[in-house]
Amino acid sequence: MSCTVAIPSSPVFSPSRRSLSCKAASASPEPAVAVAVSASSPAPAPGAAAGSPLRPFALRALLREEPSPSSSPQPGSGAAVAAAAPGPVLKRRRPAPLVVPASGTAAAAAAAAAVAAVEADPRNEVEEEGEEFAAYCRRGKGRRRVEMEDRHVAKVALGGDPQVALFGVFDGHGGKNAAEFAAENMPKFMAEELKKVNGGEIEGAVKRGYLKTDEEFLKRDESGGACCVTAVLQKGGLVVSNAGDCRAVLSRAGQAETLTSDHRASREDEKERIENLGGFVVNYRGTWRVQGSLAVSRGIGDAHLKQWIVADPDTRTLLVDQQCEFLILASDGLWDKIDNQEAVDLARPLCINSDKASRMAACRMLTETSISRGSTDDISVVIIHLQKFTSS
Repeated sequence: MSCTVAIPSSPVFSPSRRSLSCKAASASPEPAVAVAVSASSPAPAPGAAAGSPLRPFALRALLREEPSPSSSPQPGSGAAVAAAAPGPVLKRRRPAPLVVPASGTAAAAAAAAAVAAVEADPRNEVEEEGEEFAAYCRRGKGRRRVEMEDRHVAKVALGGDPQVALFGVFDGHGGKNAAEFAAENMPKFMAEELKKVNGGEIEGAVKRGYLKTDEEFLKRDESGGACCVTAVLQKGGLVVSNAGDCRAVLSRAGQAETLTSDHRASREDEKERIENLGGFVVNYRGTWRVQGSLAVSRGIGDAHLKQWIVADPDTRTLLVDQQCEFLILASDGLWDKIDNQEAVDLARPLCINSDKASRMAACRMLTETSISRGSTDDISVVIIHLQKFTSS
């Protein structure tokens, strides 16, 4: 086999300073040069058959000239090629080196610092207590969230009236915005509505307070929503309302009495209401969801689902008598792991007296029990001692 050295000025090839070799149609007139080049040339590139007119271009793409440490010979000179230093004349092209940014360590440190800041946030654990109540809230662990989304409210003299008190738990989803807004503003809206009825139709006033809170939050054009449970207490009367899956449970002489019903998409009446409004409820990964998205069917906010997720609460009024011992208001982080009667049984030994420190201990114990059973959700618990509000 014999090869020739391509002359750069040849019209067959485009101008190049690379020395390329190809199979000649006839015997080479310079055998010495042919031997020197063929001994150092790599195998032909795949797809470029010998004699193919594309072969020189395949070689040109894959190979490049090795610079010689000696003086550079003139292209096309057979003597210069034969006298080149030993070793490969041509070699494969190498890819450009991959440059790894040196900021990777700094980014990891910044992420760790952000996590530490979230863990150290004092709002991860909130306590509040008064003469007749105790409230305890804790941020859930193991959840991909950056802040606690639960909020609570305890107004023992609502609207300046010492005879009226408002307690509530607000469980945010999709962020804290709706829960925070409701906790800060619902007491004001509720007080305004209660003053209009002057002790008359309280249930209607509470409903308007919920709807007003929802209306004003939607005006802010913020994302997220919140489930709510509230208790309005007056002398001898209790009005309990909920929108979502926060729950109120009364201890009546040691027996649990559920005062609310969770608004979940799995409820048949809620499913029918949503479908009548043109929506749908589907089972997604074992959970029934409105429009395949939200597992609750009522609440504050949720602007993108407002056609179906209403803020209209279910409300119940009852008389507070001597058998009514205490009321538990809590988010679903508690109720997902503890049933109603068990919650009463656990809290009652600490709540049947008027010691506020014991009520706080009861809130903490309920929270710790739920966490020990695997709850990773935010948990808020409010316990209200009812004897001050009895009718006698």
